[in-house]
Amino acid sequence: MYYKLNGVTQRLTGAPAAAYNPQGLRPAVPPASPPLIFASPTKLVSEAGSQAEYLGTNRVPDLQKAFQRSDGIPVHLKRGRMDRLLYRSTMGLTVGGVLYCLVALYIAAQPGNK
Repeated sequence: MYYKLNGVTQRLTGAPAAAYNPQGLRPAVPPASPPLIFASPTKLVSEAGSQAEYLGTNRVPDLQKAFQRSDGIPVHLKRGRMDRLLYRSTMGLTVGGVLYCLVALYIAAQPGNK
């Protein structure tokens, strides 16, 4: 005898002679493959050829030389004025945030007046 879960009483009840076969367990094979949603032509890697299409110049060797130069400057400051500006603004915001958190904790620790 086969059993199935009754949705009303939430108990197992006897099923008819045929086995209970939920939809998720049926072997469902679609009759045909679905149509492509984005059927735009694309290039395969083998079709692209050996050259990549890039319009700019390769700056990697120049940047490697600049970053690997041993001049005593940290790596995060090697590109000049903009790096110093970003570093100092980040450090200033970090220190300001820590001070703001400490002030908020101090205010929260004070007993309230009733």
